[in-house]
Amino acid sequence: MDIGDRSYMYLSRSANEYENGVKDFLNKAFERASLGNKILYPCRLCFNLYWHYQDMVEDHLFGHGFSPNYTQWVFHEEGISLTNIPHPSHKGHEGVSQGLSDDKHDDINKLLHYTFRNVEDDQSNKGHGGVRLGLSEDVKRFFKLLEEGKQDLYPGCKNFSKMSFTIQSYLFKCFHGMSNVSFSDLLDMMKEVFPFTLIPEPFCKAKKLIRDLGLNYEKIHACPNDCMLFRNDNSNLYNCIVCGSSRWKNFHDELTNNTTTVLTKVLRYFPINPRLQRIFMCSKTFVAMRWHATERPKDRNIMHPADGEAWQHFDSMYPNFAKDICNVRLDLSSDRFNPFRTMSIPHSTWPVMLMNYNLSPWICMKPEYIMLSMIIPAPSSPGNDIDIYLQLLIAELNKL
Repeated sequence: MDIGDRSYMYLSRSANEYENGVKDFLNKAFERASLGNKILYPCRLCFNLYWHYQDMVEDHLFGHGFSPNYTQWVFHEEGISLTNIPHPSHKGHEGVSQGLSDDKHDDINKLLHYTFRNVEDDQSNKGHGGVRLGLSEDVKRFFKLLEEGKQDLYPGCKNFSKMSFTIQSYLFKCFHGMSNVSFSDLLDMMKEVFPFTLIPEPFCKAKKLIRDLGLNYEKIHACPNDCMLFRNDNSNLYNCIVCGSSRWKNFHDELTNNTTTVLTKVLRYFPINPRLQRIFMCSKTFVAMRWHATERPKDRNIMHPADGEAWQHFDSMYPNFAKDICNVRLDLSSDRFNPFRTMSIPHSTWPVMLMNYNLSPWICMKPEYIMLSMIIPAPSSPGNDIDIYLQLLIAELNKL
C-alpha cells in the first residue's frame, strides 16, 4: 500500500477527507489483506483483534475512529507484500509492468524472479558485458526459462506465453485427474489442430519445465506396513527388511487380461530447502522472517508462540541456535483426509504441513506461507510409524 498522506485518519469523522480516506483504506485492505472476505478491525475499540466484513469494519471506523498511532498498516499487508509492483488501478506508474508481464494474465516474470533471484542478482553484479560462457546449470536454466517466458504462444497472442500455457495446462491435468497418456494425447491433438502454436508436444517436456521452476517432488517407495523406506542403501531391495513384505503387488487388467506389477506404496516428498531459500532471497520476506525478534510487542501478552514458555525454554536449552534470529522455527502438523469424499470407504491420506513461526501471526497461517512437506499414502493410517516418513524431513532440516 502507498504511504501517502494519512493525516485524515485522525480528523473529525464527519469530514469529507476522513470519509474518502476510509473508503480508500478499505479498498486497499480488502485487496491485499482479506481472509475469506474479512479483515481485522483497525478501530479504537477492537485494536486489530477481530475479523469482519467490509460493511461492519466501515461502521466501526466511522463510529470509533482508527486505533491510535496506526499510521503504518502492518496488519493490513503493508511492508509484507512480496512485490513492489503497484496494483494496475494505480495511475501514473509508467513502466511498472514492462517486460515479461506486459499484457499477460500470469506474471511469469515475477515467478522467475523469485525462483532464480540469486542467479539474477549474481548476473547483474557481473555487468552486461561479455559472452555467457562457463555458466552454471542454474544460470543456464534461468536464461532458458527467461526466453520461453518471452515467447508468445502464437504470433500476436496477448494472454499466454509458451511457459504460462504449459503451467496452466499442467494445472488443468492435475485438477481433473488426467493420466499422463491422455494429457500427452491431448497436447498432440492440439498441436495438430493448431500447428502454428508453441504447444509442447510430449508430456515429458511439460513436466521438465515444471521441475525447472522448482515445483517438483520426489517419489520414494515405502513398505506397505510402514516399516521402512526403500532409499539410500535399501533403494534396490524388493522386500522389507523388517516384515518381509514386497514393495510390489500384482495388478490384473480385465480388459487386456494382462497382469503387471505396480508399487504398493509411494511417498511424495516436497523438498523444503529450496522454498526456505526463496524466502530469504526476497528482501520483503527476509525482513518478515525477523519479526519474532525485532518487531514483536513484548508486553507480556501471548499473541505469538515466541511469547510462550516452550519457546523461551527452547532458547535456554539451545542458546547458539537462539542467537541467530534468522534461524527458522517450524511447526509440524498432520491430519488425515479422505480424497474420495465419502466416509463409507476406509481410506486416509496424510499430508504433513509446516507452519513458519518466524513470521507474524497475521501471515504465518496464510495458505501461501504454509508449506506442504510430504503426502503419506493411503489406505491406512501410519500411526506411530509416521516417524519412518518424517526422517526425510529431519534429514533435510539437519543440513540447514
